[in-house]
Amino acid sequence: MKLPRQFFKPLAIGAPAPYRELPVQLERMIHFVPPHLEKMRAKVPDIAKQVDVVLGNLEDAIPSDAKEAARRGFIEMAKATDFGATGLWTRINCLNSPWVLDDIVEIVGEIGAKLDVIMLPKVEGAWDVHYLDQLLAQLEAKHAIGKPILIHAILETAEGVKNVEEIASASPRMHGMSLGPADLAASRAMKTTRVGGGHPDYKVLADADGDKPRAGYQQDLWHYTVGKMVDACAANGIKPFYGPFGDFSDLAACESQFRNAFLQGCVGAWSLHPTQIDIAKRVFSPDPGEVAFALKILEAMPDGAGAVMIDGKMQDDATWKQAKVIVDLARIVAAKDPEMGKTYGL
Repeated sequence: MKLPRQFFKPLAIGAPAPYRELPVQLERMIHFVPPHLEKMRAKVPDIAKQVDVVLGNLEDAIPSDAKEAARRGFIEMAKATDFGATGLWTRINCLNSPWVLDDIVEIVGEIGAKLDVIMLPKVEGAWDVHYLDQLLAQLEAKHAIGKPILIHAILETAEGVKNVEEIASASPRMHGMSLGPADLAASRAMKTTRVGGGHPDYKVLADADGDKPRAGYQQDLWHYTVGKMVDACAANGIKPFYGPFGDFSDLAACESQFRNAFLQGCVGAWSLHPTQIDIAKRVFSPDPGEVAFALKILEAMPDGAGAVMIDGKMQDDATWKQAKVIVDLARIVAAKDPEMGKTYGL
């Protein structure tokens, strides 16, 4: 095991020192773009103004015969676009694929200075992170990249979920994790073909009352896994995300799933379609009413000590911490979105 004092040392001579704290970034949605399609690349400058993160997708949903075109398209897109405060990510192919090494080497070599995060699919253990961590350090040193490129793991296998704590603490390069429900469902042999969301047959029944029909209540297939991921991320100071919601026609269900994840502690989700961008903005920005109440708590308890009554409810150290989480997020949202800042009174 690597000693604590070695943890934050660069893994290659000339590589940048790892971050001790993650950069403060608003990442309510990670918007996926298929970069092998020229018409989609042409939309990226406008999309970058609307979203928090633009991700060039090289893995699933990219046909095998378009993998190289997607890689080149992503590099071209990154070079041609001024992303400003919007993050630039890519999802590379999985580590056992024939394309992944070229993905990493070519992208870091050509646009490593602009790239914020590499999303690594199908992470099964800390060993996957260690491999990419070392390779990125070597490439950063070779190309004189001044800041470390972060790693975001996707949990989409049963083994990955089992090893989630070790993955979260594998490297100071870890940015966060996303739930990958479709591949995870296949890995677990779950009986669903849906990409995220619930299932009408996964429910509990109300108690029997004579011959009256019994009400059924659909449950969340992903509650346990999201909770486990959030705990691992929170314990290691990295960020948890919900992943994709595949039914673009059901905006209400998408919003419900995103909101469940937000309430459990996720900071954002993937947007695979433009209609999901505003949903993610709305869900992963704190409610103005909650922000106003949280500000009351912080004003009444500036140092978080003691206990006070506000609007007939007792507030103490624990609720002060909850209020600070909400207000801190509101301030980050307000910094990027002045209209929301006015709504929050910040």
